[in-house]
Amino acid sequence: MVKIGIISAATYGPSYRGGVVPRTPGSFHGTAFSSLYNGYDEASSKRWQWTFAAAHKRLEGARVVKIWDPHKEWAERLAATCYIPEVCETPEECMDGVDAVVIVDDGSGEQWKYAITSLRRGIPTFCDKPLAMTAREAQHVARIVRETGTPFMSASSLRFVPDIIALRAELPALGEVHLATTICGNELVYYGIHALSMYYGVFGGGAISCRNVGQPGRNIVRVRFQGDRDLVLMVAEPEYMRAGYQINLYGTRAWRSVMPYLTDLYYYLQEQFMKLLRTGQEPVPVEEEVEVIAVLDAAKRSLQEEREVAVSEVYAA
Repeated sequence: MVKIGIISAATYGPSYRGGVVPRTPGSFHGTAFSSLYNGYDEASSKRWQWTFAAAHKRLEGARVVKIWDPHKEWAERLAATCYIPEVCETPEECMDGVDAVVIVDDGSGEQWKYAITSLRRGIPTFCDKPLAMTAREAQHVARIVRETGTPFMSASSLRFVPDIIALRAELPALGEVHLATTICGNELVYYGIHALSMYYGVFGGGAISCRNVGQPGRNIVRVRFQGDRDLVLMVAEPEYMRAGYQINLYGTRAWRSVMPYLTDLYYYLQEQFMKLLRTGQEPVPVEEEVEVIAVLDAAKRSLQEEREVAVSEVYAA
């Protein structure tokens, strides 16, 4: 049985935009991951006013045995609800005596900072999306992954849902694909990673440059890739577009349009992490996830500077 420590899992505060944002009780990812591994007590999950996203499927072979959150009261409540035996005083304590660490998207965009400690201690680590908010930060994590040789995974759940896996298998039927679009709602880096990751789940990497011809809050990004392929990535804030996910591929023989079915998406994501622990094979090389962040970083800069930005520029920025 794989023993997991789960970090920053019981509260959430969207501070990734900057400034101080109070954390609120509960967490979509933290509660989903905890209940995915451990199950949950339904009556307890409804006892408090909090965000609790119950997993519908259980992932066998692993259990969360430790939890830490900066708000200990809510960590205790999540522990009681999901049968987690130990609530820790520090994130470092949550890493002691476990086989792996799951670091949760807590709204900061800086959850990667917890991963530095677990990586240096050689503890297999899952770091929730986004790996970082800038290419430089993501690169920093990747260097430590390779220096330490510690098993590591970070990815959007969207790249592993069955619809995207099936779309990748359909590629030969489409002929040559030179044009694609992906769409999702909300902030460009923090949520745009989902739309972009659908593309990466099908084609992999090789991004060259970005040109964002949108407006603040309404991003329309042409991403040029190696292999003579262009992607139009559209990401808009809630006041301009309702949230959702879509990918379209335009081939020389056929088209495909997919709005992925998102039920059990966290199951498929954590299933890949368990596969990494069993086999040592990386579901997503950390360098590819760094490139995903770099594309979004370049797209952001392109809008600010009103020019085409080479992806290579943001690594050295």
